[in-house]
Amino acid sequence: MWVIYVLCVLSLILFAMRKLYLKKYKVLKNVCVVVLGDLGRSPRMQYHVLSLIKEGFTVDFIGYSGASPLKEIQESVRVRIYYLPPPPDISNNFPSLVRYVTKTLWQTVSLIRVLFKKPVVSSHVLLQNPPAIPTVPVCWFYCVAVNSQFIIDWHNYAYSIMALNLKNDHLLVKLAKAIEIFFGSRAQNNFCVSRALKEDLQGKWGIQAKVLYDRPIDKFHRISLTEKHKFLLKLSETYDAFKGPDKHSTIFTECISDEIHLKSKRRGFIVSSTSWTEDEDFSILLNALQEYENAVEEKVYNLPDLICVITGKGHLKEFYMAVIKLKKWKHVTILTPWLESEDYPKMLASADLGISLHTSSSGLDLPMKVVDMFGCELPVCAYKFNCLSELVKHNENGLIFSNYKELAAQLKSWFDNFPNNDVQHKLDEKFKLELHEFQKNRWHNNWYSIAFPTFQ
Repeated sequence: MWVIYVLCVLSLILFAMRKLYLKKYKVLKNVCVVVLGDLGRSPRMQYHVLSLIKEGFTVDFIGYSGASPLKEIQESVRVRIYYLPPPPDISNNFPSLVRYVTKTLWQTVSLIRVLFKKPVVSSHVLLQNPPAIPTVPVCWFYCVAVNSQFIIDWHNYAYSIMALNLKNDHLLVKLAKAIEIFFGSRAQNNFCVSRALKEDLQGKWGIQAKVLYDRPIDKFHRISLTEKHKFLLKLSETYDAFKGPDKHSTIFTECISDEIHLKSKRRGFIVSSTSWTEDEDFSILLNALQEYENAVEEKVYNLPDLICVITGKGHLKEFYMAVIKLKKWKHVTILTPWLESEDYPKMLASADLGISLHTSSSGLDLPMKVVDMFGCELPVCAYKFNCLSELVKHNENGLIFSNYKELAAQLKSWFDNFPNNDVQHKLDEKFKLELHEFQKNRWHNNWYSIAFPTFQ
């Protein structure tokens, strides 16, 4: 609680200094968007920025460097990007509590420094949560000091993610939850990613939030067969698994008399995007692919070989890559390519089936990767959890599985006698009709009707 008392005292001091501060810095139609993470790997917050500048705001975008933000953001004269200095790399010889406190203090000081030194006083501060510490108290502190509107976009609960590595009764988890509740309930406005999260925020903490569903931006769309062929040719220059028998063909497509065709006999192509973290059990996909490999060997089904592309970064990637290397599969190939931001939508649009392993630490957030796949009209097999039905409806716009055996059965059913499976073809067409309807409400239209009034 001492942290709360200190911040309250400091806020009173700064409140008294507010008039002097506002005389020095001009208040404009400016929104400060804060992410205590890699800006380039924070798609939803980048989409907020795109919509804000489209509606005439200037934006101060604060977070860490890493992956490049969207090109439209980097090139916009309405956006100023402020990169926070990364925390010092503390040896694992120190206790975890010492490392955590040191990192938090570093982030607190660096974030306060950027907020109060930037030349424009923001009329609104939009914060991504999680992480909650120290961003939620620091941004609240800034808003109190300069009289800005404090807005939180709830993607999940920070304490529930922390509890994946620590027990729920751990001191740090309890402290994180208390801080998240105390300061989170002081936001003037809130957005959240699902109806289930909205109801939970209201029921547990009395926080009123607007449901702002993720929707695909325009770059996630269906592509022509010619575009698919060009993209796959580009991939084949780096990855031999995509190469065809000659330089004008790929493993999936070929050029005959200057016309592009899908090969009548080709491999299946599945794609999964993962953050390689504890809230995605990657072993489910590996076990399902092992069953698929066994089925091909046993020739019970008429199954093609599979190429499985997995994108994303995360701290568990090296562990699972080591597991993959031990597999001696003949019929399943796993690739983890590095993709430029403009190539990721093309990868999704080129695949036959998408896989989502997202489980959610709270069971209340929805996988944005599925939204991206839906934007490209890519049917999805998604892991089942509490509120998934708000996005994926089994046998209506996708398939849902609860374990690796169910996923393996879906893969075998989807690719049996591929690509001439009439049952699969009819289901694929049914899903794509639903996804075509889903695409009609893109990110900005949805944002404008739900979020824009908050910034007026």
